[in-house]
Amino acid sequence: MNPSFNLTEYVMHHVMNSNEWHLPFLGPVPLPGFLSLHGLMVIICALILIVLFCVFYRHQERVPTGLTNLLEAFVQFVRDGIAIPSLGEEEGERLTPLLCTFFFFILGLNLLGQIPLFATATANISVTAPLALITFYFMTADTVRKNGIGGFFHAFMPAGVPKIILPFIFLMEFIGIFIRTFALMIRLFANMLAGHMLILSLLGMVVMFGWWALPAVVLAVGISLLELLIVFLQAYIFVLLSAVFIGQMYHPQH
Repeated sequence: MNPSFNLTEYVMHHVMNSNEWHLPFLGPVPLPGFLSLHGLMVIICALILIVLFCVFYRHQERVPTGLTNLLEAFVQFVRDGIAIPSLGEEEGERLTPLLCTFFFFILGLNLLGQIPLFATATANISVTAPLALITFYFMTADTVRKNGIGGFFHAFMPAGVPKIILPFIFLMEFIGIFIRTFALMIRLFANMLAGHMLILSLLGMVVMFGWWALPAVVLAVGISLLELLIVFLQAYIFVLLSAVFIGQMYHPQH
């Protein structure tokens, strides 16, 4: 057992945002003052997506193959499986680019976090909050644009509710748009952060207890494999909930 090892400090050092990028053989690489490690991950992910869709994606091909076929499969899944069922034909087609951007961006950040030399930017609430606020914009300002101010407030008054309790329902529904936004932000952030903290805690036990804790490595490997599924699942859930929440405001009668 290593009594000098601080497990809490070890875990927090690897999951918290930093102004240094720790690379093997090079040691900590300081980042510019305006750029954090998670901010760097966001830039790297954005550049990868730009290269994927602007260089390797060949939309003009009659029969897509290879990488183009893979990307189009995800795009079609988001459009036909999430956007149109949640928003309707017209609005689903219009917001498919937004939902696809959500999906590929979150998926890219999640996958970067699985690479040992990189960090998980989606485990930072400063990254998930702006994504949730974009959904909040479409739930509010864009709903006003589409349905008018009357239609916006009508979404908080379900049909068939007795008038005596309508003010309470209106208040709960109005507060609900903020709760939904908060839930979007916390769900993605907490799930990605918790997985990494669990893996690092299991690996830290080996340093603390030596050979006796080797079974924890097997558990850490198993959780790492499970996280490969979670990175796709969390991107899907964020996009699905965003589409459902926006659809509820666009079409309150449904």
